[in-house]
Amino acid sequence: MSTPHRPAPPPLPPAPPAGPGSPQEVPPLPGSFPVDPATLPDAIREELEAPDPVAIDTASAELKDGQNHCPKCGATDIRHKLGSDVLVCLYCRHEWVGARVEEAFGFGQGHADLRGTIIASGARDIAADAAVLMTFKCTGCGAEVTVNTGSAMTARCHWCRHVFGVNEQIANGAVPDAVLPFHIRKDDAVARIRQFVDKRRMFALKAFKEQFTPENVVGVYLPYMIVDGNASAEVAGKGEILTRTYTRGTDKNKKTYYDADVYQVERAVDFTVDDLPLESSTERGNLDTRVNTQNIINTILPFDTKNAVKWNASYLSGFTSEKRDTDVEQLRPRLEDQLLSIARAQVEGSVHRYDRGVRWEQERLEVHGTRWVSMYLPVWLYSYHQPGSNGGMLHYIAVNGRTGETMGSVPVQHWKLLLAALTVGTFLEGIALTIIWAGA
Repeated sequence: MSTPHRPAPPPLPPAPPAGPGSPQEVPPLPGSFPVDPATLPDAIREELEAPDPVAIDTASAELKDGQNHCPKCGATDIRHKLGSDVLVCLYCRHEWVGARVEEAFGFGQGHADLRGTIIASGARDIAADAAVLMTFKCTGCGAEVTVNTGSAMTARCHWCRHVFGVNEQIANGAVPDAVLPFHIRKDDAVARIRQFVDKRRMFALKAFKEQFTPENVVGVYLPYMIVDGNASAEVAGKGEILTRTYTRGTDKNKKTYYDADVYQVERAVDFTVDDLPLESSTERGNLDTRVNTQNIINTILPFDTKNAVKWNASYLSGFTSEKRDTDVEQLRPRLEDQLLSIARAQVEGSVHRYDRGVRWEQERLEVHGTRWVSMYLPVWLYSYHQPGSNGGMLHYIAVNGRTGETMGSVPVQHWKLLLAALTVGTFLEGIALTIIWAGA
């Protein structure tokens, strides 16, 4: 029997070109993504599909030309009246207060409704190539005035004496959304630092005492991100309730034993945070205690950030400032750590019955929404470098520029501490022996 003739299969399509200039090397169109997000891991897919952050414009259009005019006479020589939030015109002595940023932009409300990431315009990502120098054209005489934002935020025209301030929000991180003005005066800060050191002078390093000059304290505005958040958290672990305590053994071999019932404990909490401060300077965020004592700046918190006013460079006259160099996404892991700590504190009140404590073994955090505002906070700062191995140690004494709260680190002579410890130990041993002999 003959086999019927079958037509040949159609030819395979030619292989797509793969050399230089092939379609594979053409970048995707804007807004397209060459990989199907459904094939990616959940975390990456969620990040890709998340909406872009919503920005709130906090820039002051009336200050864009660099000149802060007195609303009464139009002069530009404006200063901050220390001890208050007031700006004063040095020409006609008119006084006024800048608008509070919370009231101006509604940052003090809607925490439970936060969804996604909302950022104020002063908290936008820093451009790597952003200029440090800002040039203004003086409307008084036509001269050009340049301000180096790396070291100052104000300058005076050398021809007509007009004062200029960098109020335009530029992409180098130098201009925040808000500023919390100094209330504590320098002489008050000096007195507080001197009092702090005097209480610790006995054990202080000799060189530190000889070089201690609190008058060298510097008023500096430090950059922070102030964050509002809406989050949920779940924690799970083991809790223990003591049931019995007993001792076994005799004389020196006695041991105390504890019996406890162990329970699986789970808690869930929904919560919001209001004005959580995060350092937005890499240098200040470095809390390596082997080289510096910068963590003391956290000990003078909190600041009354509710009273922060819209950014105006006139508040910085006479003070220094540090630029922000960290973006929102870089600070997000630190925020999540803080939120988990808050969640643990939230559930603490519900686990008191576990008198042997609770060991949390699993934690899950879901951040529903955040709002980020860049802000300058006022600190009086005294520093001292203690020579030593690996570059030595940089000590700080800090004073909260609003409340006067003071904390710091004083380098000590270790042999004095050791001698004091031995003396106290010997004294306590003597008291114990006296009690024993008296009871014999």
